[in-house]
Amino acid sequence: MEEPIIRLENISKDYNGTEALRSVNLYIRKNEFLTLLGPSGCGKTTTLRIIGGFEQPSDGKVYFKGKDITDLPPYKRNLNTVFQKYALFPNMNVENNIAFGLQIKKMDKKVIKKKVVEMLELVNLKGYEKRTVDSLSGGQQQRVAIARALVNEPEVLLLDEPLGALDLKLRKDMQVELKKIQQMLGITFVYVTHDQEEALSMSDTIVVMKDGAIQQIGTPEMIYNEPKNAFVADFIGESNIILGRMVRDRLVNFAERDFECVDTGFEPNEDVDVVIRPEDVKIVKSEDGMLEGEVESVTFKGVHYEMMVRSKGFRWMVQSTLMEPVGAKVGMKILPNDIHIMKREKVVLG
Repeated sequence: MEEPIIRLENISKDYNGTEALRSVNLYIRKNEFLTLLGPSGCGKTTTLRIIGGFEQPSDGKVYFKGKDITDLPPYKRNLNTVFQKYALFPNMNVENNIAFGLQIKKMDKKVIKKKVVEMLELVNLKGYEKRTVDSLSGGQQQRVAIARALVNEPEVLLLDEPLGALDLKLRKDMQVELKKIQQMLGITFVYVTHDQEEALSMSDTIVVMKDGAIQQIGTPEMIYNEPKNAFVADFIGESNIILGRMVRDRLVNFAERDFECVDTGFEPNEDVDVVIRPEDVKIVKSEDGMLEGEVESVTFKGVHYEMMVRSKGFRWMVQSTLMEPVGAKVGMKILPNDIHIMKREKVVLG
């Protein structure tokens, strides 16, 4: 395998006795769009800051193209960072904000001018050179921050929740723009977010984190369709997670009956967590279902209806383009490929 552009080796970080990261091992490939995803306090921003040199790990090493850069300051790393608060200079216009890093390097003025023009075209801000940053919208300011980072031609761009301050429609538009820019330039992006949809729509690879540790690494499809544990399944999209028992390979018991599935490698009668996505539960006539239930609530979500169906003490979330009214008796059908079996997480009593 080609040497990864960034490699984290046994990275730990301790803040006054509080463990923020625990033995994180991760490699990031060249030209990859990798997203660190997880809830607040999971360690994703700390990981990004250690990559950027803004934090020092308590233990472990950071490698860039095979070279140990753990002790290098940020300005000596071929990385640039875009923060949620864009940190633009309010006393400078757009052109000077973008050119700032090149001016510090004392590059030729004609070269700087050419590079700034190229960046403005790239981020769709041509003609905004003389505007003050305070006159720009949030989305435009974010584009200036990205252009300022990219004009230095970093091999890696670090982005710490850069779309968090934008409204929903603008955030979705910028997701498309960012992915397009990354693909055009072929730069490695390391992106931090707590937004699952954002991670799924933009990333080549997603790293799901919890309590300072990596829970799962994979493509968006793998993370969504084959979650490694109940936390990942619950955090990435909506899930029905129900306690079950593996009768044998390809046969699982839950909701007081046996279901065929496709999973193997479990002990006979092993306790498991069963994950079924709401869109994979099919509503049928009551007599035709594998399970019977009663619709407790219905919410219109635009592209589908979200129904909560009570069956044998469990409330199933069902997403369907067909609506059944509250109080309706319905059947539910689940295909073997739509049943995902996971090892039950052990609870450690301390």
